[in-house]
Amino acid sequence: MVPPEMQSREVVVIGAGPAGALASALLKRNGHDVLILERQRFPRFSIGESLLSHCVDFLEEAGMLDVVRAEGFQAKNGAAFAWGEKRTHFDFRETFTPSAGWTFQVQRARFDQILADEAERQGVEIRYEEEIIAADMAGDRPRLSVRRHDGSRYVVDAAFVLDASGYGRVLPRLLDLEAPSGFPVRQAVFTHVEDRIDANDFDREKILITTHPRMRDVWFWSIPFSDGRLSQGVVAAAERFEGRPEDLTECLKSFIDETPSLSSVLKNAVWDTPARTLGGYSANVKRLHGPGFALLGNAAEFLDPVFSSGVTIAMRSSSLAADVLHRQLSGEIVDWEGEFAVPLKRGVDTFRAYVEGWYDGSFQDVIYYENATDDIRRMISAILAGYAWDTKNPYVAEPKRRLRVLAELCASTRA
Repeated sequence: MVPPEMQSREVVVIGAGPAGALASALLKRNGHDVLILERQRFPRFSIGESLLSHCVDFLEEAGMLDVVRAEGFQAKNGAAFAWGEKRTHFDFRETFTPSAGWTFQVQRARFDQILADEAERQGVEIRYEEEIIAADMAGDRPRLSVRRHDGSRYVVDAAFVLDASGYGRVLPRLLDLEAPSGFPVRQAVFTHVEDRIDANDFDREKILITTHPRMRDVWFWSIPFSDGRLSQGVVAAAERFEGRPEDLTECLKSFIDETPSLSSVLKNAVWDTPARTLGGYSANVKRLHGPGFALLGNAAEFLDPVFSSGVTIAMRSSSLAADVLHRQLSGEIVDWEGEFAVPLKRGVDTFRAYVEGWYDGSFQDVIYYENATDDIRRMISAILAGYAWDTKNPYVAEPKRRLRVLAELCASTRA
């Protein structure tokens, strides 16, 4: 039997999505040899179209902001919320944490392609349709077994491997790193439509998050794009889908029909794309790094789509990891736990507190509270804009306690 071809690189990144493209570009800009291995052929569909303001910071850091801006994606400056007759919104231009105050709502197939192409333009090599089938981290240098699209195979070793494989979760699967998420199993059903929205109060520069009028744990996203189309989805616990139409588009419509404020917005929509579904997406891992590797973005942990935090967490993890790895490859002694895992988890745990508060209703009480002070609204807006790592913000420094106290205040004042 002929032994597989052997190759050697400085850094191998698994996955060419936003986390992989950004980390690779940042490392290349610091002079490192980087190879990305991507299982799929781009462009490819991906969910997660509404970005947060903090993403702009990372795009700028990686030298990618100008090419993204030039594409003409829909500008976004905040988030709007609706529940029955209640309406409110948070403006990213009015946040506790200084920020760009804006971001994008993107068709991910095109957005991800732009980032990958820009990483290539900056000197990163990307190999598409190549799948990691085995990983050996026991030696001095990690080894990955790779299968090409034509079935041929090779082995590549590296000084370090970054897993940015997203929902593919390559190293967590191969190295037995997966752990229960702690979140109930929820399901999303979603599609893209030609929206034809004529409602005067619909703001295309904001994501619209709508709470089901009777089931507060059921919510909808409506993400407008610059071309007159819209990403529309519903998220609910698995049992909420019992008795619904088997056809996914009709299933989604059945939830919308029960929600007058949203059905009126979508009354002219052309449902021209079959709906898709994603379930059991919440994920966790036993650890974020190990000898010779680190996990980025959704490959490590995914919470919930409610606050569009996925791409922000992915980009934050890429920025942190690229900095630590650059210093390590330059000969410094680094602490992956203290300089990567702990700082990353701080923001993830902040988002987790507000996701949990959304589903238990306490954060919804805060969101829809009509008499919040301007200071508190700016602090909450900063978190919704992605600044979940700014511990100067009291609602980041102590998210669970502060949210509990605020929710109790809102409830008592309402009573």
